[in-house]
Amino acid sequence: MCNRFRMTANQAELAARYGITVPYPPDETYPPGELFPERLGWIVRQGDAGRELATASWGWPLKLAGSAKPKPVTNIRNLSSPMWRNALARPAQRCLVPVTSFSEYGPGPTGKKPPYWFDVPSRPIFSFAGLWRPAENGAVFGFLTTEPNSVVQPIHPKAMPVILDDEGEERWLAGDLDGLVEPFPSQLMTVT
Repeated sequence: MCNRFRMTANQAELAARYGITVPYPPDETYPPGELFPERLGWIVRQGDAGRELATASWGWPLKLAGSAKPKPVTNIRNLSSPMWRNALARPAQRCLVPVTSFSEYGPGPTGKKPPYWFDVPSRPIFSFAGLWRPAENGAVFGFLTTEPNSVVQPIHPKAMPVILDDEGEERWLAGDLDGLVEPFPSQLMTVT
């Protein structure tokens, strides 16, 4: 399960990448570099005037029976679950999660599980397919996962984030789901 990713581009770079106008001067306090659950990160969503850049906390709160504090759901897997069907059906709740690389822990030479970092060399900033919603303390988001491709599978055989190409980004924000929840082409990725 992907619970760590990097966003090393600044707000101006993100705005240029996604065709968004940002206020001047741009907010240079974000991104934090590496993101973990329950931390603020950037999302791109469709607003009334077009695409907009917003911050949201990573982790969709899920209240479990007997738990005082909601557990943050960071990775969205079961798309047929009633929990996700409503959000998936509403294009206004879809977002892009800008990423420069993501990590999975995998086998290491000493038995410890070191982090492996995955990126898309041809795309310095790429996008995960995400969902967002308002919450008590501000917006929250999670992103979809799918079966791993041949680059991710040896390190993390359960799942990988849904990575979108340019056409996929447009379709995702418009509400289309067909053919988007699938592994990203492995020949376009690297791992270190």
